[in-house]
Amino acid sequence: MAPVGALRRNMPGRLRGALTRRTAAQSSAEPPLREEASHPVDQFHRWLADATRSGESEPTAMALATSDAQGSPNVRMVLLKQADSRGFVFYTNLGSPKASELAGRPKAALCFYWGRLGRQVRVSGKVEPVTDEEADAYFSKRPRLSQLGAWASKQSKPMRGYYDLEKACASFALRYPVGAVPRPPFWSGYRVVPDRIEFWLQKPFRRHERIVHVLENGEWRQQWLFP
Repeated sequence: MAPVGALRRNMPGRLRGALTRRTAAQSSAEPPLREEASHPVDQFHRWLADATRSGESEPTAMALATSDAQGSPNVRMVLLKQADSRGFVFYTNLGSPKASELAGRPKAALCFYWGRLGRQVRVSGKVEPVTDEEADAYFSKRPRLSQLGAWASKQSKPMRGYYDLEKACASFALRYPVGAVPRPPFWSGYRVVPDRIEFWLQKPFRRHERIVHVLENGEWRQQWLFP
C-alpha cells in the first residue's frame, strides 16, 4: 500500500490543490488552543457545542475503553449523556461485558473525535456508578421504544436471530401497554471521574496542538505536549 504522502503527490493537480486548500482553510478557521484557568470540562462543552453546530452526525459519540481481569483492553462506542465538573456519564445494561469489567477494574478512558473540526478530546479516570435517582430521571426521558428495548435486550448474550430481539420487545410492549415504563433493575449508568483530559487540534503537516490537563492535589495543571 502506498504511503499517504505518495498518494497525495500522485493526485491530479486540481484534486491535490483542493485538498491542500481544504486543510489550510480548516486550520485557519480553528482558533489555537488556549491555556485557561477554567475547569477543562468548560472547554469540552465549548468544543461539543462547536461539533454540534458543525453537523457531526453523533457529536456525543465516544469510544469507551475498559480492561478485563487479565488486563486485556476492550473498546466500544457509547453516547455521552451528561458532562459536568463531576465527570462524564453514560448508561448501559449492568449485565454487559463493560459493566463486568468496570466492576473488577473501575477505571476507563474515553475518546471523542470530531472529524469535521479536526478536534479530539481524551479523558481518563476512575469510574463510579450514578445514583438510582439519576438513572431513574434519565430513563424517564428516553423514548418509549428505547425503554422497552432496555428491558428486552440481554446485552451481548447470544441469540438465534434478530427475531429473538423483536419477540422480546413485543413481549414487553404487552407487559407495559400504557403508562410509565419503569427502569429495569439491571440498567443504569456510570460516571467517568476524570483525572486527565487532553485536547488535540489538527494542524497542517502534523504540527498539531495538544494541551493536557492533569488533576493534582485537587487542582488542574496544564501542560503543552509535542504532537
